[in-house]
Amino acid sequence: MGLFSSPPKVYKPAADVDLGPGSDELYISPNVKAPRVAGLLVKIFVWILEMPIVGQIVLYILKKDNLINKLVSDADIPEPPLFTATHGWEDVPEQSVRLTKPDLSAAERVQEAAGCLPPRLEATLAAGDAPPARRWTARDFSDAYRSGETTPAEVAERFLAAVEASPGMAFFISCDPADVARQAAESTERYRKGAALSALDGVLVAVKDEVDCAPYATTGGTRWLGGARPCAGDAACVAQLRACGAVLAGKANMHELGAGTSGINPHHGSTRNPYNTSKIAGGSSSGSAAVVCAGLCPIAIGVDGGGSVRMPAALCGVVGFKPTAGRLSNAGVLPLNWTVGMPGILAATVEDALIAYSAIVDQSQPSYLRPELNLPQLGSTLSIRNIKLAKYAKWFNDSAEDIRSCCDKALQTLQAHYGWQTVDVTIPEIEEMRLAHYVTIGSECTTSLAKYLDKLNRSEIGWDARVALSVYGSFSSRAYLNSQRLRNRQMYFHKQIFKTADVIVSPMTGVTAYTLQDDALKTGELDYINGAALVRYSIAGNFLGLPAITVNVGYDAAGLPIGLQFIGRPWSEATLLHIAFAMQEACAKGYKKPAVAYDLLRKEE
Repeated sequence: MGLFSSPPKVYKPAADVDLGPGSDELYISPNVKAPRVAGLLVKIFVWILEMPIVGQIVLYILKKDNLINKLVSDADIPEPPLFTATHGWEDVPEQSVRLTKPDLSAAERVQEAAGCLPPRLEATLAAGDAPPARRWTARDFSDAYRSGETTPAEVAERFLAAVEASPGMAFFISCDPADVARQAAESTERYRKGAALSALDGVLVAVKDEVDCAPYATTGGTRWLGGARPCAGDAACVAQLRACGAVLAGKANMHELGAGTSGINPHHGSTRNPYNTSKIAGGSSSGSAAVVCAGLCPIAIGVDGGGSVRMPAALCGVVGFKPTAGRLSNAGVLPLNWTVGMPGILAATVEDALIAYSAIVDQSQPSYLRPELNLPQLGSTLSIRNIKLAKYAKWFNDSAEDIRSCCDKALQTLQAHYGWQTVDVTIPEIEEMRLAHYVTIGSECTTSLAKYLDKLNRSEIGWDARVALSVYGSFSSRAYLNSQRLRNRQMYFHKQIFKTADVIVSPMTGVTAYTLQDDALKTGELDYINGAALVRYSIAGNFLGLPAITVNVGYDAAGLPIGLQFIGRPWSEATLLHIAFAMQEACAKGYKKPAVAYDLLRKEE
């Protein structure tokens, strides 16, 4: 077993594990002891890791200290491996939905989704009541264009001025003013002729720089990948947005290669959190979250391989939505993590998430492979009954006090408003799943990039990304295979839980946005304690391909956003959107405006 090894875990068959609230299954909080490292210390650590023999010894000790060897690599696991998180056709019972025809175009689906939106807030207020503060939505922009109050060209001009005036926020890696202005002018002409393509026509949408979008290179947050892998055209999801008339605003910033949770990028600048610019925006879809938070775009596209859409959404107080694996096409997305990653949506509101989802959903597969598309009738959410929310208390409570208290209060609000029931359960082997996912995403990342990395001068890569790639490259085939065996166990556990509950509920992150330290700006940082806390609740959505959504439910004592997450059965996106909308509306009066916020409709002047 080796000098540094401890006895490996022997797992009992998954069917023998008690999933009830009184289970004696041990909950393991992440065993992370390494101190934060940045600046010169990161460089020294990289030099050690890249030394042929010494580096291998250090990596072995690190994996032992973080229980990867004991719980994953050397473990005795009775189940066979499950290599993908895809789900077959299931008949999912959902309430208050509109079934769409499979042959509709993206623009036609958007119009169907627009018909599912609730009445405008202003129409529901009593005389004299002022509407609560909020961000402008895609519907707000569409209505303003149709009424002639403003035009896409005017909004695009304000957008470009705002981006130019805020370089320190590092919202974008690339934004071509001429291309944005051209798209907006074409949209303006369509509105002038009364021929808007859809409710997304003229609406600004940012695209994470992990997703192909002409005319830009796709850098993945690096300074080299854009040249090594030319962008041949739009990704499938981007092409659908373009067909709806959306104005594609540029390539949003991200953590280099998606290999981190902070959004710190030494090449393109570190995205700042609009609620407090001294704090991180989260990663890896940092720019996508920040542009939505600041009001620059009501919708942004991200990629979610380990919470990379939902985590920064929670830290920035916006909606983050990852559908079921297979609902969206991965065509044109950097193949950094084949079996755990997919596009996702960041949006100002749940309504915007619905509109974007209807646009980019992949309807090219035959219906016998996946259920037909249901869209939630959000105007009927109040009538939904008998929703059961599964809660694993030990896991739910493994978060900062402000988060735990806020999320508990939000759950109580749902119960009081709708009569929905919380069901206590045990979700076993949470930490084991996190480590298995880490081995999986790391192994897939290095394999997908091998043809580039083998020819690349390592100095082209950021220091913290070099550490990540060194760790990823150290995982053995045994570790990868055992990770897939753990995936099989977790798939069984979650399917059993969904027999008794509609969704699983948890905080989205274990901590709120932490301080962005100056010493990390050029080297990145190694902060595994905060990193583990940020991904604590993200993994099932990716490792098991389950749909998940996060919505803002309040703020900590420092005024930083807190997100609550709902994880659903495969193909239950409509139910998730209903529940998230109910939660959003229950918390609407508590909305706080970010410190950095732009009013592109100029209604607050």
